[in-house]
Amino acid sequence: MSGDAATAGIPPEGVRVAASVRVTSSRTASGRDITPATTAASKKDTLHRLESDVDAWVATAGPDGAAPYLVPLSFVWDGATLLFATPADSPTGRNLVATGRARLGIGPTRDVVLVDGTVRAVTPEDLPEEDAEVFAGKTGFDPRRLATRYLYFRVLPQRIQAWREENELRGRELMRDGRWLSAD
Repeated sequence: MSGDAATAGIPPEGVRVAASVRVTSSRTASGRDITPATTAASKKDTLHRLESDVDAWVATAGPDGAAPYLVPLSFVWDGATLLFATPADSPTGRNLVATGRARLGIGPTRDVVLVDGTVRAVTPEDLPEEDAEVFAGKTGFDPRRLATRYLYFRVLPQRIQAWREENELRGRELMRDGRWLSAD
């Protein structure tokens, strides 16, 4: 059998394979486990990602129905809200102030956490010093030291979804209306 046939899963000539036989596995070709996680395990993994990751894709849209805007921003999770900063006059800053809504994507596409939340703008002067120091320490970025005017934004999650593979889509919702759906 040629190399191409072997890698395509074509059996050697003369070998019969029953059409109804299907091999399933809870691992990808690279060996990564894709067994669906329980809701409790997904929540635990999500909280770990929120605590340990630094960057998120932040999606916003203007109140006039203009095209959505997507940017990567660094964040800090305090156990209840996500905090990030962006220039006040940027499309993201303007959209967040105008609508008070955002969607964040955290992690790679095969282990993603999506957060839909309400947003509150906080000026650098009104952000508690401790919060600003934690933000600067975790992200390596301190907007208080820049000439460009930045705003901090607190995102209060209203809905959180997480999944790794298609087999977890049904149980992906972990938070609805600002409340976790599973017990600790």
